[in-house]
Parts: sequence; structure tokens; C-alpha cells
Amino acid sequence: MEHRNTIPELFGRLVFNEAAMKQYVSAEAFEAWRTCLQTGNALSLETANAIAEGMKNWAVALGATHYTHWFQPMTGITAEKHDSFLTVQDGKAIMDFSGKELVKGESDASSLPSGGLRATFEARGYTTWDPTSFAFIKDGTLCIPTVFCSYSGEALDKKTPLLRSCEALNRQALRILRLLGDTQTQRVTPQVGAEQEYFLVDRELYEAREDLKLCGRTLFGAKPPKGQELGDHYYGVIPSRVAAYMKDMDEALWQVGVPSKTEHNEVAPAQHEMAAEYADVNTSCDHNQLTMELMKKVAEKHGLVCLLHEKPFAWVNGSGKHNNWSLATDGGENLFAPGKTPSKNARFLLFLAAFIAAVDDYPGVLRVSVAGAGNDHRLGMQEAPPAILSIFLGAELEGILDAIIGGTDYVDKKKQPLRIGVDVLPTIPQDTTDRNRTSPVAFTGNKFEFRMPGSSQSIAGPNIALNTIMAEELRRLADELEKDASPDALHELIRKTFLAHRRIVFSGNSYSAEWPEEAAKRGLPNYPCTADALPVFVEKKNIELYTRHGVFSESEIYARHAIHMENYCKVIRIEAATLVDMVRHEIIGALSRCCTELCAAVEEKKAVLGERACRVEQSFAGTISELNEQLLDRTVKLKTALDTMNPNLSGEEQIRYCRDTLFALMGEVRETLDAAETLVSRADWPYPTYYDLLFSV
Repeated sequence: MEHRNTIPELFGRLVFNEAAMKQYVSAEAFEAWRTCLQTGNALSLETANAIAEGMKNWAVALGATHYTHWFQPMTGITAEKHDSFLTVQDGKAIMDFSGKELVKGESDASSLPSGGLRATFEARGYTTWDPTSFAFIKDGTLCIPTVFCSYSGEALDKKTPLLRSCEALNRQALRILRLLGDTQTQRVTPQVGAEQEYFLVDRELYEAREDLKLCGRTLFGAKPPKGQELGDHYYGVIPSRVAAYMKDMDEALWQVGVPSKTEHNEVAPAQHEMAAEYADVNTSCDHNQLTMELMKKVAEKHGLVCLLHEKPFAWVNGSGKHNNWSLATDGGENLFAPGKTPSKNARFLLFLAAFIAAVDDYPGVLRVSVAGAGNDHRLGMQEAPPAILSIFLGAELEGILDAIIGGTDYVDKKKQPLRIGVDVLPTIPQDTTDRNRTSPVAFTGNKFEFRMPGSSQSIAGPNIALNTIMAEELRRLADELEKDASPDALHELIRKTFLAHRRIVFSGNSYSAEWPEEAAKRGLPNYPCTADALPVFVEKKNIELYTRHGVFSESEIYARHAIHMENYCKVIRIEAATLVDMVRHEIIGALSRCCTELCAAVEEKKAVLGERACRVEQSFAGTISELNEQLLDRTVKLKTALDTMNPNLSGEEQIRYCRDTLFALMGEVRETLDAAETLVSRADWPYPTYYDLLFSV
């Protein structure tokens, strides 16, 4: 990789951003593009041709030979089909790229998930340029961010509904701002900063683990003598090999415009984290998808493998992707930043009330957005929030909320009473409370941190959910304010909203055994696993939510529901089949050989020293033999359950079968395997252990 002297030189070097556009595109075409962004109108073919020509010239100057429409299908990863700029005219090769090729592409993508929106033989899918996302160069190819839809217009990707949800939120937020007297703001945009946790393991060891290669996680592995108990890895000195990887990763990300900002060791051995700076939600989603791809590619150059699974190893923390979400006006104001004037605080409290109501009214929507087989291993563990949705506000803000509800004075930390009245609201300080890392949703001063998304997931889903439920609550509040927007009515609306949704606010320990009971008393739903959560997506209330705001059509909702259920079942079945394969092909034989060798050693020792001298070895051999028999029995049960799964089961019945039968039987097989591993010498165990994997880099 080419190294440059400074970050400013490096950053965005491979991005066709505004600076590059001004250099390679005419002023008229550039202004037409900016007008398109502001108005939402389509570009003329003449303007598209001018931008395409400039984009091609810029890309070729940087060594690109191909272009691709880079899109985000419902696989959760990105997709691309490369075409060269090569065109032959009069027997000569020229480099050509038209506005038509820039704006629209056709993809034979029949094998990508559609959830029944089209039959397999209906292969036509269209990609359309998203002019709000900058094109970039990756591996010598010009990548053009696009949306992806079917021949009949249904969204087949994650970007399209994300953009729709942004528009829905913008419409309702502007209604609120106008009712509060703001005539200047023209647009409200969700802003997101995504954190990304991951593991790094040695490639040779990875190649020796079939489960890591096929499933992204270890399906068995005994607890090593040392894990994360001492807390010595968290924020510790970054190992040299990892530091070299991080340096190259930063440079790769900076060149394509991803503002990689923070990196450090995470809690578990071999676990690390990076975080990017804030950007609008569309850009952040693109950046995070690109980040996950580049993290894996850069790891290959260092003889490493980057694991993005939520729980690649038992016994230690899994990996998440905290989603820091806020709302910003085109004037640069954060709508979740407490203000210094009564009017700004009224606005803040109204948007705060809307968010609290949104989480309380639609917890299932948020829970479904983070559901998945991988995240099931993580949610509710010591490193992740539980599956019960709640909001942490902090003592200061929660006290103000209760004062508003009760119509009383609020006494701040300086013991000064602050009157909560019609015209005067308290000055609300920022960062006056500690963080609550057990909370699924936490207010952190001027944003909400949604801590439930898994490390391998696209952040589009959680942000579609956040945008849409917020749009819905703002719509309801705007409807009320349009009847009466007087200060008295505004204050009463805020008070009533806080009162109605106070139950969702919880500042205690969400890991405590008492919290599920307390949550049930409050009427808060609990969806412990994906099998519980997925059916919520197609409840009438949630279908009406998404269709009302034009984020999904009903057919698009059912398509995604089918894809989510099918994906969950496929993941569990692949894991079960992989576990059976590893046991039958390697471990049964290894344990049998171990028993044979031990028995031979016992007989040899018995002939010399007598039977009493061999009691320990006989007991040891007997234990391994018993475990081997148990392993065989349990593996046969798992294989039988896998082979006899009824294909006529409904989608909901299939995910229940996978969870309650296959997953449970996998747990039994693992229990035996982990016990056997502790008794067999490392030389005789056929796979790298947790000690090898977690402490090799």
C-alpha cells in the first residue's frame, strides 16, 4: 500500500467528491448536480453525460479500468458486477462511460434474496445511481453507490428503504419545527456514528477450523485457563502485528473517504474496536459496509483473518456495533442538544418526548431490526444489553422528566430550584451523569446510543427502524400541535407524552435478575431470541407504521420477513451440519485413537507392574471412551434431527424447530466436545484450541 505523509493528503484521495467534481466537471454540470440534491429532481441526460465523462477521466487517471454499480442487497453485504470502460471503435480501443451507464444498470441478480417478490426465472433487477453518495475507487474499479429494485419497482436492497425513511423523518420533523416557529430550516437529517468491534486471528489457525470458515464462529471449544478475567487486554498496549494491521486499515479507509477515528483493544483477548466520525445516516451506512469489507481484505495482507461474527468464541465477550443516532438541521443544529434558551429547551424536550414515545410504542420494531442467529449469542450476556427495550436518560434528565410530569420544581445538583413552567424551562446541562452500559438505548448528551446491533449486521436496518418510529411519533405530535400550538398546549403535550411513556425509562442495572420481572410489571415486552422477535415484524401495527410513511410496501415487508426467517434457518442448519461433519470426520477418530493408545499403554504397564498400578490410566481411558460414546450418540441425534426436519412446516414453525430442536442438540454435542477436549493432549486434539486462537496474535 502506498503511504502518504499526512492524513489530509490521504483522505478522500480515491473519492469522487466535490473537490474532484469541480476539477473534472463543468461548473454548469456541477451546479445542476447540487440543484438535483436540493430539489430531488432527476438529472438531465446532458448533465449525466457530463458528470459521467468527468468521473471516468478522474478514475482512469487514478488507474481504474472498470466500473461497477455498488449496491446493498438483502444479503446484508455489498454486491457488484464489473464492466470495463473499454469500447472498440473502428478497431481501436477507447475508454468510454456514458450518463446512461452512470445512472442506471441492469443486473441479472435472480439468485439474490427477494423474499418472493419475484420468481427465480424473473432475473431482471435494476441499479440506479444514488447521487447523494460519492463514487470511489476500490481495487482499480470505480464503485458507484446505487439503489437496487425489481422490474416492477419493489425495493430489493437496504439503501432504498433507508432513503425513504430519511424522507419520512424529514417531512415530520419539518412540520414540528414550523409549528415551533422555525422558518429557516429546510431539511432535518439523521446523523450516525457507528462503532465496529471485531476479532483478529492467525490465518493458519483459522484455516484449520472448519467451523470458523463456514460459520464465522467456533461451534465448540473448552474454556482456556485465562480469558478476559483480569481486564488486561481492554485498552491495553496494541500488539505490534495488530498495530501494523490497524495502520494499513486506517490508510485504506481514509483513501476511500471513511473517517476512521478511534481504535483500541476491546475486552476479550484478540478483540478490537474501531469507530468512524459522524456523518449523515446514508453515508454512514455506506461507510460501514465498506469498512467491514476492507477490514477483511487488509487482514489477509497481514496473515490474519478478521472475524465479524457476534460471538466467534464462547466464554469471552462477543462483538457489537453501537449505533449513535441524532438529528441535525441543515443549519448545523443538533435537535437532541439541550439548549440555553426556553425555546430551544422546549424544542429539545419535544423531540426527546417523541423519541421516548417511539421506543415505548414500537419496541418490537427495534428488536426485529437487530434479530439474527449471531446476535442471539450476544444479547443479554455480560457485554451486551438484554432483549428488553428500555431507555437510560441519566439522573439529571430523568429528574427533569419527573418534574414535568408532576408539575413540580426541579432541584438541580447545585440545589437550585428550577421552575418548570409554560414560558420558562430549565437550562439542561450536558454530560452530568455516568453512562449505563447495560441499557439497550442510552442518551449520551446529544445523541442516543442504540447498543443492540450486532457486529456483522448492516446498520441500515436499525436506522430504518429508528427513523420510521421517530417519524411516526413526530407525526402524532404535529397533529396535536396543529390544533393548538400555544405555550400552554405545548407544555401540556410534553407532559402528557412523558407521563404516558414513563415506563420505558429505566436507569438501573438491566443485567439484574430482577429487571425482567420489573419490565413485565411495566408491560414491556421481552423477545429473548430471534424466533420470538421475527413474527413481530408482520404484526398489523407495524405493517401500518411502515406503509403509512412509505418506507416499505406491504409486499416488501412480507418479503423481508420471509428472508429473515429463511436466513435464520439456513444459518442454524449450516452450523448443525458443520458440527456433525467435524465430529464424524475428525473428532470421533481422534478420541478413538486416544482410547486405543491409552488401553495399549495400560496393558503394557499392567504386564510389568500389575493391575493396581494402572487404575488411574484405566479410569482416564474409560472416561474418554464414555465421552466418545456419548458424543457419537448425541451427534447421531443431531444428524437425525437435521435430516428429518419437515419441509412442510410454516416459516414460524421452522425457526422454532431450528431454535428448540437443532440449536438445543448442538448445545449437547458441544457440552461433550468441550469436556473431551480438556482430557485429550493438544497433540492428539485435531483442531486449534481457544488458547491457540485467542493468544496467537
